[in-house]
Amino acid sequence: MADPEIQITSSVELGLEQDGGDVEMEGEDGVELGETAATLAGGPEVEEVEEEHAPPRVTFIDYLKSPIVDLIVGSGASQTLLSAHQALLAHSPFFAEMISQFPEELPRSIELSTEELDPVGCFLQYLYTGEYFPRKIKEGLEEDPDMPGVDLNGEKLLKHARVLAIADKFGVMELKNLAHSKIHRVNSSARGEIAYARFIYGNTPRSDKAVRKPIASFWGQRSHVLRHDAEEDFQQLCLEFPEFGFDVLSHVLDERERGSGMEREPKSARKRPRGV
Repeated sequence: MADPEIQITSSVELGLEQDGGDVEMEGEDGVELGETAATLAGGPEVEEVEEEHAPPRVTFIDYLKSPIVDLIVGSGASQTLLSAHQALLAHSPFFAEMISQFPEELPRSIELSTEELDPVGCFLQYLYTGEYFPRKIKEGLEEDPDMPGVDLNGEKLLKHARVLAIADKFGVMELKNLAHSKIHRVNSSARGEIAYARFIYGNTPRSDKAVRKPIASFWGQRSHVLRHDAEEDFQQLCLEFPEFGFDVLSHVLDERERGSGMEREPKSARKRPRGV
């Protein structure tokens, strides 16, 4: 059987002939290959942009394949050895800096002699699971069998406050926000709130308004009632941290101004002009 004849149709037969002449690809007055429409129109030539490729997907298994880092938490008799995968720790700028200085050979360890075991444990639990115990539920927080129902001495508040502080130190703001949201779900007491306020004002910078302002607001609205339940502790807190007393007073005065419709006077509050 003879092979079928393959007929190649020319560009002229396809209707690409222009005025009966051949199409010139390059000539004295012609267009060189590679010129763009913008160039022919007199505009600037558009530079070709390299296509951006999405970074390769990192799976949880990839994290678990990374080297193990020993964390030496605490000091003395309370010193405890914990372990975590390097790739997960590197999500923290604090640990990423330390990891970058590791030698190539193992073992790898980081000393956290000034840290407490429980907040470090909560930090690691968050790195691996995106949460820490007790988790947030619709009604508030999971029940912790090791904690009383009502936070009489501030134990529950301080747990989350310590997680908040360590998250801020390690640079994991998502965990800091999570801990702060749990603080507002704790059923506390006057003494518990005082213990929490003392910790925050003693362990956060003055510029951290997001954490300090709710405390001043809480006491500004309820101090006339709560201070009688722990008046001596409240007075001691004001003397120990004058910024706390100032923030509470500022909140009370601001609320009074808003309630009375008063406007702040931009001029001097002197009763008499100078020289009178």
